[in-house]
Amino acid sequence: MFIALGHLSIALSAFFARPTFFLGLILIVIGTGLLKPNVSAIVGDLYTADDPRRDSGFTIFYMGINAGAFVAPILTGILASQVLGTDEMPAYKAVFLATGIGMLISFFWFWFGRRSLGEIGRPPAGTGMGQMAIVLIGSAICAPVIYYLLSQVGADIIQIGLSAIFVLLMIMMIIEGVREGKVQRDKVLAMIVLFVFNIFFWCFFEQAGSSFNFLAENLVDRTFGTWEFPVGWFQSINPIGIVVLAPLLTVVWGMLNKMKAEPSIPRKFGIGLIFNGLSFTVLMFALTSLVANEHIPLWPLALTYVIQTVGELCLSPIGLSMVTKLAPLKSVGLAMGGWFLSISIGNNLSGIVAAAMSGETGLTPESALQGYTQGFFILGGAGVLLFLIAPLIQKLMHGVK
Repeated sequence: MFIALGHLSIALSAFFARPTFFLGLILIVIGTGLLKPNVSAIVGDLYTADDPRRDSGFTIFYMGINAGAFVAPILTGILASQVLGTDEMPAYKAVFLATGIGMLISFFWFWFGRRSLGEIGRPPAGTGMGQMAIVLIGSAICAPVIYYLLSQVGADIIQIGLSAIFVLLMIMMIIEGVREGKVQRDKVLAMIVLFVFNIFFWCFFEQAGSSFNFLAENLVDRTFGTWEFPVGWFQSINPIGIVVLAPLLTVVWGMLNKMKAEPSIPRKFGIGLIFNGLSFTVLMFALTSLVANEHIPLWPLALTYVIQTVGELCLSPIGLSMVTKLAPLKSVGLAMGGWFLSISIGNNLSGIVAAAMSGETGLTPESALQGYTQGFFILGGAGVLLFLIAPLIQKLMHGVK
């Protein structure tokens, strides 16, 4: 509901300008914070603690999310260019209006369909309106902080703030783990180690939303005769790859499990990091051997997205599953917030890295090559290190697979 109201508020900014625009952003941030950890926790509750299908279940869940991510940019692009938009309401704000209506439909779809989940996702007995009041009060307290961060603070300061919140949250998780005994404490420590590696992954994976866009727009030859491949279409390669590859990887994990050869969670993370690193070798090759007239062909960037997608499928849905397995039972939602916070830190770092590559003169083949080479070595080193220490992390997990 918060996200729906946020989109509708941005649409209204066509009439009321800045205040409703920032209100919309604030509502979307709050709504996303409420939605993503909780929906992931609900998926985890569908499986028992020792159910070997849990990783595959989260992979299917992840595929469903990205099916929407594939359709949404295409649909909104059509709406913006061919259907919506007037002089009073520009096309992009009309698209926010359509998106808000779609989110409202989704809200009511879930509201009436949640009965099929039984008791899963329902508040504990004795809560109810009091719990809702706490959520609303907390959201109201967060609103001015979010506004300040969005409007007044640079990426470097945000990075410090996110890191401080992350450390505080991890301390809270450790305290909760200690309260529940040595085994739970060890599980929390294992989870935190994987959170840190997750930051490295997203720092370079999210170049897809930053420097890769500059690369596509300025340094990739996208012409096919008289037609030019739209830059925005590159963003659909990843969700298409997830929809296609997720079922295959689900089958692979299932087969390996039956053979008692399925990689441990830390090793799946390591595979994800290594694939992410290997994706940069394609661009390194293109930027050293395929540059013509300051441009590279289209296919290396497209292939990079595909290889990154394999890495994402080995890490991201597995990470969601991992949190539901390792977090203290009473703190799964909080731990899931820590998981998404680690992703946020990586995302913010990705913008800092992209800005460093672009410098004051913009992205060049030379600066891109330097940045992507560093990405390859950092990700490759992190992946190899995680493979080496995987047995130690697995020992802390006390049999969780």
